[in-house]
Amino acid sequence: MANHKSALKRIRSNNAKKLRNKYQHKTTRTYVRRLKDTTDKSEAQELLKKVTSMLDKLAKKNVIHRKKAANQKSKLMKLVNSL
Repeated sequence: MANHKSALKRIRSNNAKKLRNKYQHKTTRTYVRRLKDTTDKSEAQELLKKVTSMLDKLAKKNVIHRKKAANQKSKLMKLVNSL
């Protein structure tokens, strides 16, 4: 158990951040899946913009590794270009 007030606050804020990161990561994965399932090129391009932005935000906040984000974006761009 924490012995200081600041440690208790840190535990609370860490839990809040964990929930937020989890939600954003799950939402991004859902959009990636949705993008992979689309067959319409114009719709896929719109989704790609949104997904790219989401991946960049996750990488910036260190929720996912920056190279993982780059790798996913690259694969998704190849997919959209092949439609």
